[in-house]
Amino acid sequence: MPVKDQRAPHAPKDRLASLRAELERRNPAQPEFHQAVREVLATLDPVFAVRPEFAEPGVVERLVEPERQIIFRVPWQDDEGTVHVNRGYRVEFNSALGPYKGGLRFHPSVNIGVVKFLGFEQIFKNALTGLGIGGGKGGSDFDPHGRSDAEVMRFCQSFMTELQRHIGEHTDVPAGDIGVGGREIGYLFGQYRRITNRWEAGVFTGKGRGWGGSAIRPQATGYGSVLFAAEMLARKGAALDGQTAVVSDSGNVAIYTIEKLQQLGANPITASDSTGYVVDEKGIDLDLLKQVKEVERARISEYAAYRGSSARYVAGGRVWDVAADVAFPSATQNELDAEGALALVRNGVKAVSEGANMPTTPEAVHILQEAGVAFGPGKAANAGGVAVSALEMSQNAARTAWTAERVEDELGAIMRAIHDVAYETAERYGAPGDYVTGANIAGFERVADAMLAQGLI
Repeated sequence: MPVKDQRAPHAPKDRLASLRAELERRNPAQPEFHQAVREVLATLDPVFAVRPEFAEPGVVERLVEPERQIIFRVPWQDDEGTVHVNRGYRVEFNSALGPYKGGLRFHPSVNIGVVKFLGFEQIFKNALTGLGIGGGKGGSDFDPHGRSDAEVMRFCQSFMTELQRHIGEHTDVPAGDIGVGGREIGYLFGQYRRITNRWEAGVFTGKGRGWGGSAIRPQATGYGSVLFAAEMLARKGAALDGQTAVVSDSGNVAIYTIEKLQQLGANPITASDSTGYVVDEKGIDLDLLKQVKEVERARISEYAAYRGSSARYVAGGRVWDVAADVAFPSATQNELDAEGALALVRNGVKAVSEGANMPTTPEAVHILQEAGVAFGPGKAANAGGVAVSALEMSQNAARTAWTAERVEDELGAIMRAIHDVAYETAERYGAPGDYVTGANIAGFERVADAMLAQGLI
């Protein structure tokens, strides 16, 4: 009679360490992707003790490997007739909960590692919304800054000529991200419609209100980040009303973060771009900021020049050096490092809510949490954008358009639910107040349950 193998299986912690090493070997020179995976896996040990089925080999291994990675060339011609060739990307990461959903980013920093990091984060962010959407991301190393409308249109048409064969309202639904706003979405959707000969409004979100878009979609990410911060403060017995806030960046997310802060009685006093930042002790003049950044597409220094004595411009500086009660990193990955976190703590910050994707380094997160600062990770705090995108898909499916009031009410309910599930999951797994752990585990449980239910695929 054969003797049963009595060797104990590898502990989940050992296997995850091996998995991380193998992932980094198979995906070289992708530091952002490695960082995103490490941050999630580091929080999952308590889950495996309670849910041993998740510790079985194959669940996490499949979760960190995209279902599909698409890379293609994008040739286009500028206004002088010169031909350029960029790279296009779409990473369809996980569809266990629904069609792939995630934005397109047009920026010189885009590469396959950045897109994979964003797509991996999107899996958990989308799961937390509870709206039945999977995770994906895409983009190109094309830089729309300084290009004419005609050049941007030609690029978008070339990009969509390839991408259209991989997307659809039941398959993969892109949206905007850095460098992809209403103009770009319009050109992309128009080319998709031309090639497919279908009015398939649900294939894109972030569309214009007159042709299938949702109310407050442009505002949703910034609004949601503020609403999440308000919930974190409420758990501490505080409110946003009367608080001073620092906000990084001056793009879409930052602008509507500032707008919602002002609506809730807070005083946001900073905005920034790649050249530096402005401090306006009277509070950011939102109309002026929109004029400078959205109409004139000028540098943030122009805000200070127009504003006068209440505002000062700091070249090359960082907003984290400015004293504030709450902070909103709203630009790009790893913008808030350990030095910035120490400055925020010294200045008495109470809460940090990530409007961007992974804008805070692991070291900075540790510093903030050790100091007792309420920290809202991006996959939870900035999920308002994709939440309203999913609501846009619902409106498209019903051939209807909701009022702004209804969409904002839905957004508020979703952000409260995300906050509560992150908070309660952290408590359930012995990490009270740790929103990073709570968000990671809550999102993981929803996706892993669906993956197991659907078999080995």
